[in-house]
Amino acid sequence: MQNGVLLITGASSGIGAATARAAAREGYKLVLAARSTDKLSALAQELGPENVLTCELDVTRMDAQQAMVDEALETFGRLDAVFANAGCGGTPGGFSGADHERWKDMILTNVYGVGLTLQACLPALKRSKGHVLLTGSAAGRATIPGSMYSATKWAVTGIGYNLREELRGTGMRVTLIEPGMVDTPFFDEPPEHALEDRDIANAVIYALSQPAHVDVNEILVRPTPPVE
Repeated sequence: MQNGVLLITGASSGIGAATARAAAREGYKLVLAARSTDKLSALAQELGPENVLTCELDVTRMDAQQAMVDEALETFGRLDAVFANAGCGGTPGGFSGADHERWKDMILTNVYGVGLTLQACLPALKRSKGHVLLTGSAAGRATIPGSMYSATKWAVTGIGYNLREELRGTGMRVTLIEPGMVDTPFFDEPPEHALEDRDIANAVIYALSQPAHVDVNEILVRPTPPVE
């Protein structure tokens, strides 16, 4: 897969940007998509703009997703892997008190947006027998009181499992990347005992770098508990 074309959504910061840097070191050509064009442009300059295409993307719009894929194919001629990483969090308050408008944005981004990324990218990925990677979460494997965010990540877990069954026999691979707490701009205050964004990028590169007959279904990554 090295020297292939990797598309990353939510690429302007955090896990997406760290993965772009790691993939660039491995020789990938990159399609980097996010809402923040200024951050994407700066990242492209850092990585070498001749091998990077940046796309402004609202993941909840199918026309924007399709335009991203069309531009990627026009620029690089193929698509070998997609990391559906774009996501957002909610507000405190649980099911009884959280901001329900924020719920709508979060569900559309974390679930519907992932589905649109897949639908836009799958035709090209089927031609290349490519690789789909999804940013799930440890929160998508646990019960967290009052967490709609956790519910969206349970949905991403289901998307990964169900997509793998849809693609069985095509030669394609599907990997769920499931981080625990990661110190990224996702949090207003830096969390204690957290992973770094590059730790998750390393997991993505590990999955991508396996030979074609190896399908890494899931990678659950949590920070080592502090020494007592």
